[in-house]
Formats: sequence, C-alpha cells, structure tokens
Amino acid sequence: MRRHDWAFFATVASLAATISAFAVGYYVAGLVLATATLACAGLARYWSRKCPSPFPAYLRWMLAIPDIVNAPMLVRKALKLHPGERMLEIGPGDGRMAVHVAKWIGPAGTLDVFDIQHRMLELTMRRARRKGLANLRPTQGQAGAELPYPDATFDAAYLITVLGEIPHRDAALHQLRRVLWPGGRLVVGEFFLDPDFTPRRELRRRAEAVGFTLVDPGGPPCAYLAQFETQRGDSRSAT
Repeated sequence: MRRHDWAFFATVASLAATISAFAVGYYVAGLVLATATLACAGLARYWSRKCPSPFPAYLRWMLAIPDIVNAPMLVRKALKLHPGERMLEIGPGDGRMAVHVAKWIGPAGTLDVFDIQHRMLELTMRRARRKGLANLRPTQGQAGAELPYPDATFDAAYLITVLGEIPHRDAALHQLRRVLWPGGRLVVGEFFLDPDFTPRRELRRRAEAVGFTLVDPGGPPCAYLAQFETQRGDSRSAT
C-alpha cells in the first residue's frame, strides 16, 4: 500500500474519532484528535506529492464509494459527448466510468482506455463484456511517457482523480494535447478528499503551458470537472 494511502486511512479514522469525542463532550480529547487528523492529512498530501504513483488495484473497492462530484451524468455533460466520437480515458480504474462513456458514444464510437496497471485494464474490459460493449480498446503504458497514438487521434479525453498519480504531469498533458484534434476537449475531474488531489490553479497553469485553454472551471476549487480545449489550428507537433 502506498504511504499516502496509509495516511489517508489514518486521517479518516482520526476524523471519525474526533467527531465522536466532541459528540460525547470529551472536548480536550477531541482537540487532540483533531490535531492528529490534520497531521495525518498533511502527511497524506506530502507523500502524494513527493512519491506520486497509480492507485493500486487491490484498493479498487474504494471506487464503489459514490462520488457526487464526478458522477457519470456530470462527466457526460462536461465532455459534451456525441455518438461516433473517439475518446480516450487515462486511468480507468475498474471501468465504472468507461462503460458509461462507451455506451454514450455508441457502437460507431471508440473509447481507448489507457492504464499502467494491466489488472485495471482487465477489470475494465471484464465490466465492458458484462455490459455487452465491444467499442473499448485497452492499452497498457505510462501516461507520463509518449502515448502510443498518432497525432490528432481523439475528439476528447478525460482523467477522473488521476492526474495527481502521474509522476510527470506536464509530459502527460503535453501528450494529451498532441493526440487530441485541434479544438479537442479535455476534462479533468478532482475532489479534495483524494490524497492525490490536484488544485485547479496548478492544473490550469500546467495545462495552459502546453497549449490548452480553460473553457469552464467546472465547479468550486475543492471539487471540480474542469473543461479545456486545444488551441484551434494547433500543428500537433510533438516538440
């Protein structure tokens, strides 16, 4: 387990204990536990930034927790999907979002799912088969390296609570710009409770530096689905 996952679980446990202590009137204990909660949260954030790494497949049960910020219908609205489009998801997890997107773009469309963990791709494709979907294409690789797709391949791409897990974020965003059509869309979803949370201000700075334009900030800074577009007339140069 990643060190920041341990710290995250310690944060949740400390927070629950803090609430319980205050509820029964143990205010001194509550203050001590609140301090411990903040310390654990700080450690989770520190280790996430210092040692970014993919969300491990053995913790995939956490993906079943409802996420009201990055709910499928909100992602659909942010992506502005059209039937027949070719889409790219970086870090599909166990495929919970991918099967929705694949269904929305229809059999004439294609969803490429890209992940560094073969196990996550297996889980995604298994979920797709159960849903009767045949328009997903899995590819294993590192998002911070060169993506194995030609220039201007995709109409849109999305990452849901994934960007902070990538060690080389600028390279990943640069590659996403390269493989998107001129005017192509990019949606990045983040939620502050995720230890790998990427602040929107940082995301915007990094994205604009490689040629994206912010179209819609997508909600409050602590929980957002930010929408970007590539610059029209972009040469799609890999340099």
